[in-house]
Amino acid sequence: MSIKLKTPAQIEAMREAGRVSALALRRVGEAVECGITTRELDAIAEKTIRAEGGIPAFKGYGGFPGSICASVNAQIVHGIPSKRVKLREGDIISIDTGAIVDGWVGDNAWTYPVGEVAPEVARLLAVGEQCMWEGLAAACPKKRLGDIGHAVQSMAEAAGFSVVREYVGHGIGRDMHEDPNVPNFGRRRTGLKLVPGMVLAIEPMVNMGTRRTVQGADGWEVRTRDGKPSVHFEKTVAITEDGPVILTTEEGHERPV
Repeated sequence: MSIKLKTPAQIEAMREAGRVSALALRRVGEAVECGITTRELDAIAEKTIRAEGGIPAFKGYGGFPGSICASVNAQIVHGIPSKRVKLREGDIISIDTGAIVDGWVGDNAWTYPVGEVAPEVARLLAVGEQCMWEGLAAACPKKRLGDIGHAVQSMAEAAGFSVVREYVGHGIGRDMHEDPNVPNFGRRRTGLKLVPGMVLAIEPMVNMGTRRTVQGADGWEVRTRDGKPSVHFEKTVAITEDGPVILTTEEGHERPV
């Protein structure tokens, strides 16, 4: 394992990639409505990222064809945007956006309701978001990776939900995926010690039913094995001497850790 620690200046430089990624995510989220296709949402993200001087981080990454991952209902992650997938009342959609600016990567995700959703789905959305905030709050110097995973897992399971184990968060910097992996499960005070200079993408994937997953025939889409819905929330965060600092943020559009 090779951890690429960032200097304070490098962390500051990553803020612009984070801002552009957060802006793209917000613009796509604002466009979520009944009748829109996931391909149309993808076009909004790409236009936003390029207009801000960035490059869509996902497009072409490992052959992925979209600028966003658009995962609907039982899809967990890596849904390919499509003109054939049209959102309907009661759906949920997880949007993952990434932007490269000056060689640095910003990565974030959010799950949005389409119109009015069932009460249990609304509860899943609320718990999934809170899992992310709990994980971010645990990203402090001298804590360990297990503390992040435990914070996420305990919140999800206390609500009767489950966390995905095959897909995890990750380090991030000039590469989208760097060491270390950041699981959404774990035990307190175990795992790699967190130190200032680490930059992590913390991204809980929380399922209503089983944590078991299955990969789609396209080689990208990942969905829940039981067909029940899943939510995905993510932010890029820097670990500093003063605690966690979220980098995927726009001024005036952020909740502090």
